[in-house]
Formats: sequence, C-alpha cells, structure tokens
Amino acid sequence: MRILVVGWRVVVKDFKNAEWKGKVTEVIRQVNEQQIRFARLQFIDVNGIPKSLSVSTRDLESIFENGRSFDGSSVAGYREIEESDMLAFPDPSTFLIPWRSREKSSCRMICDIYCPDGERFEADPRYVLERAIEECKKSGMVFKCAPELEFFLLKERDTVAPTPIDLGGYFDVEPGEVTEDLRREIADTAETFGITIEVAHHETALGQNEIDFKYDEALLTADRTVAMRMITKAVASKNGYTATYMPKPFMNVNGSGMHVHESMWSLDGKTNLFFKSDEKSNYLSDMALNFIGGQLAHGREMCAVLASWPNSYKRLVPGYEAPVYVAWAFKNRSPLIRVPNFGGRSHAARCEIRCPDPAGNPYFQFAVLCLSGLDGIKKKMDPREPTEMNVYKMSYEERREKGIVTLPESLFEALNEMEQSEFMKRALGEEAFLAFLKEKRKEWDLYRTQVTSWEFERYVRKL
Repeated sequence: MRILVVGWRVVVKDFKNAEWKGKVTEVIRQVNEQQIRFARLQFIDVNGIPKSLSVSTRDLESIFENGRSFDGSSVAGYREIEESDMLAFPDPSTFLIPWRSREKSSCRMICDIYCPDGERFEADPRYVLERAIEECKKSGMVFKCAPELEFFLLKERDTVAPTPIDLGGYFDVEPGEVTEDLRREIADTAETFGITIEVAHHETALGQNEIDFKYDEALLTADRTVAMRMITKAVASKNGYTATYMPKPFMNVNGSGMHVHESMWSLDGKTNLFFKSDEKSNYLSDMALNFIGGQLAHGREMCAVLASWPNSYKRLVPGYEAPVYVAWAFKNRSPLIRVPNFGGRSHAARCEIRCPDPAGNPYFQFAVLCLSGLDGIKKKMDPREPTEMNVYKMSYEERREKGIVTLPESLFEALNEMEQSEFMKRALGEEAFLAFLKEKRKEWDLYRTQVTSWEFERYVRKL
C-alpha cells in the first residue's frame, strides 16, 4: 500500500502487481523512443458516449501513479456535484499508437475510473463488465462475443434532414465508389488500433453499412466496439460525411442493429463449451441451450440496456428484420435469438442475439448478456423448442400456445421492466443500475414531450 495525496484528500490505493508495472515501463519506453508528445485518455459514460482528454506525456508516469482528476458531475451517470471528484487511471494494456504514421503522433489508452478514496467507481461501465467477467471465470468459463456493427453514412454534415450517401443495397458494390473507399479507410484505420476486421459490406438500406471484427473475450470486444464507433465517425467526418449509429434514422427502411455472437469457453480459451459432437443436437451443447434459456428468461428486463434510446424501439418493429418476439431458432431470423449454421466446426459454435443496437453502452450490454446466459447455465433453464416458423406471421393464439412474448415496445416500457428486476440490479450493481435508470428516464421525458411534424400534419386540421 502507498499513501497518495490528491488535493486535500488522502487516498489509499493498492498498487498494481509486477505484471502491471512491467506494462507501464514498456509504455513509457515506447513513448520516449518514438517521441510521442501527447496521450489521449478515454473512458465512457453511462449512456455509452465516449469521453476523451489529452495529456502531455511528460506527466504520464505521474498519471499512472496518481491518476488524472476530473469532474464526475459533468459526466452522465457519474456523481453529483457535492461528490464530483474522480480519478482516471490509464490501463497500460490498452496502449496503442494508432496515428504512428503522422509527424505529430499521439498514443491512446482506456481508463479505469476511481473514487478519491482509492476504490473503483462502482458505476464505471468498464468495471461493471469486469465484474461480470470475473463471476463467469469463478464458474469456470470465459465469455466471448463479437458484434455486427451496422451504421449509416450520410451526405450532409450540418443539415436537419441528411440523406444517405448512396443508393446501394445488400452487398452492393461499385468499384471506386465513395462508400467502398470509406469502408476501406475505416477498416485500415481500425487495424492501427489493433482491431482485426473480418467483414465489411453494404447493408440492406440506402447508405447503410456493416463492419465486423474478430471474436474475442468480452472486455477486449467492448473496448474495440467503442473504438470502432469513434473510428467510423472520424473517418466519415474527415471526408466530409456523417456516420451515425442511430438505430432508426429513416422510416420505412431497416434500422441499424448490433447482432451479438456469443459463446462460453474453457478458462484456457481452447475449448468451446457450446459445441457438442452430435449431429442430432445440431452440434449444440446442453450448456448452450441453457445459456439461450437464460437470455430468453431475462430478455424483457434487460432490453432497456440492449436497446437504450427512445429511437431504438422504432427499429424493433415487425417487417424490418429486427426481432420483436422472445423466442429462438436455428435458421429463422425473426426471433430474438438464432443459432447460425456453423457447419459442425467446434470453434464456431455460438448463438446470436439480435435485439441490441450499436448506439448503446457495450460494457453494460455485454455484461448483462454474459450474466443472463450464465444464470441460465447455473439454473439449467430450458429454452423450450426452437421456433422455425416466421414469428411475424403467427397469430396471437399461436404465439401464446408456444409461450412467446414480445419485447417492450418503448423505452418507457423497457425501463419499467428493468426497474422491477432484481437480476438487472445484481448484473449492473446498484449504483450503475440507479444511474442508468435516472439518465434514461430523463431521456424519455425529453422525448415524450416533443411534438413531431407527423403529429402536426396528421392532426392540426382534424382536431
């Protein structure tokens, strides 16, 4: 233990182990060797909005030791003004030099957030996910996942009603077109952040694209998800366009989702626990079925985190390839969860949950996905029979007979479900749980008091 003085307060903080100190030493060496003058320190608020500050690398050793103080009351979901002092400690394992080809290069690190008393801030989204991962490891498993990140590229940067950048559709490509060039630049930039891009293509709607990166452990995946969102928006802006992860920017077309592929692995990372060498079971283990059962059981109560904006629920409507019903299937894309055809390959066994969207907080999203599946495994929850019929075309009686309920139809409904959930309170921790509800209730109140042009045009002359 060592006593640290921060302002007028005395802070007691556990110093990191030898491995952490070695990483810090390596970071300082690279900074000095490559003459990097500034470091970008980044973290994320409760809403999922990235925050960043630049510091001189002259102060980096001190920041590793003492943290960088900031006003937590100015960050959504952190602390009130009377207890607003907070500390950001950069995680040396996240050190990157993504702009190394530039003359004035800078490095980037993701921060862990602490209170002045030396304790981790309970509502730090990264800490919420770390706790979920630790609980999973105590049960002998590692949660791995990968998101499919969909987004729109828009022509105008500053107009009220922007338009899609192109007229393309699913997998469409015209060599040399601006959309293809932007996707390539986004992918190339992502590689400098240590993100391995696997697929990049045009999606169904005009101006809609998808970029997917390599499957990995949940914390790395969440860090990379935040980075990908920043990269996409930065590359688009640099070229005079706007990239948006808004779930439903245009009516009557598909919205942007973030389908998450998930599986549990052994602690050594070598064995996929979702795989079963049995063709009759579709190569899916009992653990995988229980995992699916857990996510179905908690589907409604965790929906506010997976789809966390009022606009999210304009995507979750029938007819646009977005899930509405709490069910699962092997081939069918209409239920909440599906099991992709992985061809009997053990490393590829997984399930895919389809209601999350890319505008939310990935640390919270992956934490509740991990723990809902883990709860299903521990309690051996039965997902019931898969639903291979198109659920959109089933009658209410057919859905009721199969026990298929709907996801919440609005953020208000989703927040009410979440507020009553003991599982969600445990999954996020009480401080993050209450902070999230508070911020999202504010968002809903702002949304519900708006009068839209649709309402005006429809009702002003009738009523």
